[in-house]
Amino acid sequence: MLTLLAQVGDPFTWDRDGLRIAVIVAVAVVVAVASRFVVRRFRRRLEGSPSLTQVVNLQRATTLAHALSTGLVVAIWVIAVLLVLSELKVNLAPLLASAGVAGVALGFGAQSLVKDTLSGFFILLENQFGVGDVVELQTTAQPVAGKVEALTLRITTLRAFDGSLHVVSNGNIQVVSNRSRGWGRAIVDVRIAHGEDTDTVREILEALFEELHADPAFSDPIREGPSVLGVETTSDFAQVVRVIADTRPSKRLDVERQLRERITRRLASKGVQVPVPPMVGRPDPGA
Repeated sequence: MLTLLAQVGDPFTWDRDGLRIAVIVAVAVVVAVASRFVVRRFRRRLEGSPSLTQVVNLQRATTLAHALSTGLVVAIWVIAVLLVLSELKVNLAPLLASAGVAGVALGFGAQSLVKDTLSGFFILLENQFGVGDVVELQTTAQPVAGKVEALTLRITTLRAFDGSLHVVSNGNIQVVSNRSRGWGRAIVDVRIAHGEDTDTVREILEALFEELHADPAFSDPIREGPSVLGVETTSDFAQVVRVIADTRPSKRLDVERQLRERITRRLASKGVQVPVPPMVGRPDPGA
């Protein structure tokens, strides 16, 4: 239809076409303002109620709101410009064909960038993890773990325990294991000799755990437990008794270390024998 109008050569008149252009621009302005209002409401819902993670929620909401607002404004004004050009009797067919070819070429060259950006958008939208979380990421290259220091629409930056800084493209993330959400579980395996009575060991450990419950420094990060599950496995020279405790996720490793220290000292004070692995090829003392 536009090509037909261009061929007919219908002259441009300000009384008719100028009014249409003004209406198109006015509608574009109104829709752009309305889209910003919608984005602001969406941002307030993302921010949620004040909490310890309010700063992180604000950063996440700001990033998402900026991306949505920019995308909507660009789409609105591209459509408006095309409509104005059509009112000016510009033949849009060659322009659209050129834009289509350029878009395809750009799409092939920037498909990884688009993939990273979309993946980052949904990571933020679904709140899979945020700045300050300790996560393990299964990527297309290798697993990486650490504390999230930065998160954008394109990349995630992790600081590993040894200080290494990992930069991961969001499009390469396959599985996210978040160790900072909900609760964690401290697991400690206690090895005792085969000659030791497991019921006696259980009583010793349960008495220790009762004392630990009264210690605020230890009980504060504990949600439930510690408790003795029982014998987890056996070997040629040891029995393995498993102890678990539900903790705050950020304190899981600290609780495991404290449990190992307290359990080791208590069992030693009660004379519980620690298993010694047999020496392979030990020389005969009488030889």
